Amino acid sequence: MSELLNKKCVPCEGGIFPFDIDEIHEYQKKVDGWDVKKNTKEIYFLEKNFIFKDFINSQNFINKVSELSENENHHPDISFGWGYAKIVITTHAIEGLSENDFILAAKIDQIFNV
Repeated sequence: MSELLNKKCVPCEGGIFPFDIDEIHEYQKKVDGWDVKKNTKEIYFLEKNFIFKDFINSQNFINKVSELSENENHHPDISFGWGYAKIVITTHAIEGLSENDFILAAKIDQIFNV
């Protein structure tokens, strides 16, 4: 994971191919606990659920993730409530996963583990 923590997300406007399943599995080894899923359009994404002891801790985590996302210029889908947060990451411009998604996942984990 430390390899990913030292990188920065690179803006993606499309024009590149999303990772194939072999690349996805290789990068998935670099992050902890993120599930790789496909939506109804067969687009791969990363998903992880985080558990907290109350609402304020969940909200504080989401605020930190939001700040990180702005700094990285890569924005996940976030849902949260009392004691939980769910984060979904994909690169919309390429309709799939890229290195950026795994960089963001690693950095989100770092926030959670502090």
